[in-house]
Amino acid sequence: MPRTAVVTDSNSGITQAEAKKMGIDVIPMPFMIGSKTYYEDINLTREKFFRRLAKGDQVVTSQPIPTEVLKVWDRLLKDYDDLVYIPMSSGLSGSCQSAMMLSSDYNGRVQVVNNQRISVTQRRSVMDAMELAEYSLNAKEIRKVLEEVKFDSSIYIMLNTLQYLKRGGRITPAAAAIGSLLHIKPVLQIKGEKLDAFSKARTEAQGKNIMLQAMKKDIDSLYGGTEEETCWLYIVDGQYPEEAEIFAQEAAQMFPNFNIIRDSLSLSVCCHIGPEALAVACSKKLDIPAIAEKVIMSRETDK
Repeated sequence: MPRTAVVTDSNSGITQAEAKKMGIDVIPMPFMIGSKTYYEDINLTREKFFRRLAKGDQVVTSQPIPTEVLKVWDRLLKDYDDLVYIPMSSGLSGSCQSAMMLSSDYNGRVQVVNNQRISVTQRRSVMDAMELAEYSLNAKEIRKVLEEVKFDSSIYIMLNTLQYLKRGGRITPAAAAIGSLLHIKPVLQIKGEKLDAFSKARTEAQGKNIMLQAMKKDIDSLYGGTEEETCWLYIVDGQYPEEAEIFAQEAAQMFPNFNIIRDSLSLSVCCHIGPEALAVACSKKLDIPAIAEKVIMSRETDK
């Protein structure tokens, strides 16, 4: 039985029900709506979140309360030798840095992964960590593996509106007004620690093509090519399921060798970009048995 616990936060998109089935813990992210604090998937459902956005309410993300994080860690360390904690990208939130500071009091038993990922790519790292733990890798070893491959993922997102980028101060009101007037649909990229502008589209069809072409280039040049299924490939959306299904069919034509996974963007992403967003994401597949064997062999060499 693995003696390393795996913990993440709800930026991974893993629900509390899913976490229970997976045998992991997910720390819910706080959201401020007005003067009240809500916790993702506890007292803030996806439906409620998008209703409040649609009403024009100011929705703001926050970091997990340190005492709540420590409570989870302390409970798990009563039964496990150590734990690996996989928070959202350090470039998108201060929660990773805060967790690293908290972990310094645990004498190495808590390893915080500076994973540079969010949403479905963060979820993939959690699943990779679980598999590595099954091979009896400890928390420090798992952290090292995940950090070595942290940049082996890409996300491209097309927005339906500039309204939420304006709300968050990521673009000026004037730029938002001009963009809306010209019906511009921005395409953003998440790779590593930043959410950046990547391209612009005038139509949804053009935007989808831009994303698929960019993903094909990444897979060909960075992740091993499309001749074999070298990556996990996702089509994800922020409350836009019907269009996402069509997008998945279009992606399947470009990537016939891939089993395309449908999922949803985590609320922390949707908070900044709004609903009706479409995205394509990938994460390079790890050869878990080979990695585990290499790590275990290195233990023997270090003795």
